[in-house]
Amino acid sequence: MIKVAQILSTKDAKLITVDQSTSVLRALQTLSEHNIGALPVVQDKRLVGIFSERDYARKVVLLGKNSTETLVSEIMSERVFTVHPDSSVEECMRLMSDKRIRHLPVLSNNELMGILSIGDVVKTIIKEQMFQIEQLETYIKS
Repeated sequence: MIKVAQILSTKDAKLITVDQSTSVLRALQTLSEHNIGALPVVQDKRLVGIFSERDYARKVVLLGKNSTETLVSEIMSERVFTVHPDSSVEECMRLMSDKRIRHLPVLSNNELMGILSIGDVVKTIIKEQMFQIEQLETYIKS
């Protein structure tokens, strides 16, 4: 069973975050610069929310707000589901599916260690399944 810590070890160690006082426009620029879909919102080294493309679409564009004047704190998702480095990939997939979320911050002792995307989880599950298939094929042929 693959753990979250194993996935994080294969990702870029630099964690990209924003704080609550960041403008939505600047947060969008950060998403674009790093080709990512969500940003953990951190205040005083503590996770206080998450800002995603979905938040922007639903809480800025559809409500006619201004991206330059609106702050991340006004539209971020404050209810954040998190996982621990010891959580399994299966637990992450179940949580993402049940809560219909695409990003999971990883916390250890209330410290933000990283963030997993649905792509990270799916890619890991597929890789593990391919490995198991290869092992079974080798066993059958021998």
